[in-house]
Amino acid sequence: MENGVCAIPFSTVRLVMRPFRLIARLDVKGPNVVKGVQLEGLRKIGNPNILAQRYYVDGIDEILYMDIVASLYERNNLLDIVKETTKDVFIPVTVGGGVRTLSDAAALLRAGADKIAVNTAALKRPEILHEISDAFGAQCVVLSIEAKRESNSNWTAYYDNGREKSGKNVLEWAQQACSLGVGEILLTSVDQEGTAKGFDLKLVQAVTAAVSVPVIACGGMGNMVHLTDLIEKTHPDAVAMAHVLHYEKLTISSIRKHLSGQKVPVREIF
Repeated sequence: MENGVCAIPFSTVRLVMRPFRLIARLDVKGPNVVKGVQLEGLRKIGNPNILAQRYYVDGIDEILYMDIVASLYERNNLLDIVKETTKDVFIPVTVGGGVRTLSDAAALLRAGADKIAVNTAALKRPEILHEISDAFGAQCVVLSIEAKRESNSNWTAYYDNGREKSGKNVLEWAQQACSLGVGEILLTSVDQEGTAKGFDLKLVQAVTAAVSVPVIACGGMGNMVHLTDLIEKTHPDAVAMAHVLHYEKLTISSIRKHLSGQKVPVREIF
């Protein structure tokens, strides 16, 4: 890394044929998985442990739990949920929401989480990213970015589930976080989230070109065409899905079959 920027060229990194990952995103409020549009108007979907188990059996690659009110109430409600999920779900589990300190991260890792996603606390005190990375390794640290478009080529990072504006430019923030040791970026387009109208391709393209760590694209998937456009035009490392899975618009097996047909490398299911 040089001058606070991940220095490996974008084209070089993306030549490494890592399997494209399918991630189920479960936004949690209290005891329920919820889903909204642009992170608002939340509807109850179901029990987080039951949904995680279903997606695991169906062949999802990873589970992403986000406590969407944790930062607002300054606590994370997912410890018991993670403990229960990881009894029967044997794929990577990422957990975010309300992680403010190294102790918070350690507690979630002890509960069974594999990776910790941080947004609000990192925007307020970026050093938390280095502290978690230094203690547990970069592979454990995911920067969660909630991006809102300001202009055709400018996005601002938000926090508190897309309610509060940080004033930080998304590209600059992603590069700064990369220099602090994050191993991955979860990039959510608040504008597209829950709309099922497609990804913000320009946003994903800009961030994947700016950093060398893996980028998870989130927000907007409604059909296979959206996924094909995402992969062909932006080259992310993974996609996080909620709407199409929760409302059974697409199945995990059909998504995996579609990607295989498009010659996109995916994890083999035995």
